[in-house]
Amino acid sequence: MPERKTIERAREDAREGKSPSTQAGEFVREEMEHVRQGKHGARSPQQAIAIGLSKARRAGVKLPPPKRGKTSERTRKQAERQEQG
Repeated sequence: MPERKTIERAREDAREGKSPSTQAGEFVREEMEHVRQGKHGARSPQQAIAIGLSKARRAGVKLPPPKRGKTSERTRKQAERQEQG
């Protein structure tokens, strides 16, 4: 679950008309901070980015699903469902 401050910053970016990737950047920044603090076991920065983008999609940021070849079919389908609902 993203922190309340992260959601507020992302919503503020949305109100200012900033792009979805900028809004999602708040969630990625939060995940990178969690990795630095040792809060979870993401093993690489790429993994932290993927977790942050997933949280952003669940929070309602209008991000496209991951590109083909970067992730598994299952992950892409989950992202597409998050985008729709």
